[in-house]
Amino acid sequence: MSIQVEVWGDYALFSRPEFKVEHMSYDCMTPSAARGLLESIYWHLGLKWIIDRIHVCSPIRFTNIRRNEVKDTIPWRKVKTAMEKGGGALYLATPESIQQRAAMVLRDVHYVIDAHFEMTQRANPGDNPGKFQDIVKRRLERGQCYSMPYLGTREFPAHFRRCQQLPPCPEELKGTRDLGWMLWDMDYSDPQNIVPKFFRGSLNDGVLTVPTIDSGEVRG
Repeated sequence: MSIQVEVWGDYALFSRPEFKVEHMSYDCMTPSAARGLLESIYWHLGLKWIIDRIHVCSPIRFTNIRRNEVKDTIPWRKVKTAMEKGGGALYLATPESIQQRAAMVLRDVHYVIDAHFEMTQRANPGDNPGKFQDIVKRRLERGQCYSMPYLGTREFPAHFRRCQQLPPCPEELKGTRDLGWMLWDMDYSDPQNIVPKFFRGSLNDGVLTVPTIDSGEVRG
């Protein structure tokens, strides 16, 4: 069952993994970011979102910002011990861990996510595609979500609505634009060895077509 969702916001950051310290965004939304955004609107064990296309509906514009970030993390062993034995303070002292970093982010973004979902084995006996389709449409029309959708990072919230009419392609995006290697998604088939998958992305008249895992275009 397919659906189109229109999303937009003031800023977006779809981080490129090759930049370890300073953040730099891809030219447009990645499939994994689109999936996460849809899951924040409607998530259910009985369905799996699959991104088909991402329409870029505004010119690609970058800007630089500086942000305060926390550089440290709480060790997982400390968390595990606290969960098993109880007690123990789990916190980070922000004044001691704060670090200012630069980021190259997108501004004034506008996308249409063209996606569909498939039923999973964890669906309930009464679940069916038509039921899920109706629920998703109602949530989009009412602006309902499980958690606030965001554009790559939680600092940049996304507005959303059901797409009734596809916006025209910006003049400067007509033709073909190579995006290089993009993150497709994380492969969770082996929980003990979660692997990132990449594909060679390109915009054709402002449309990023997302390959399937079986197409041969997705590589680990």
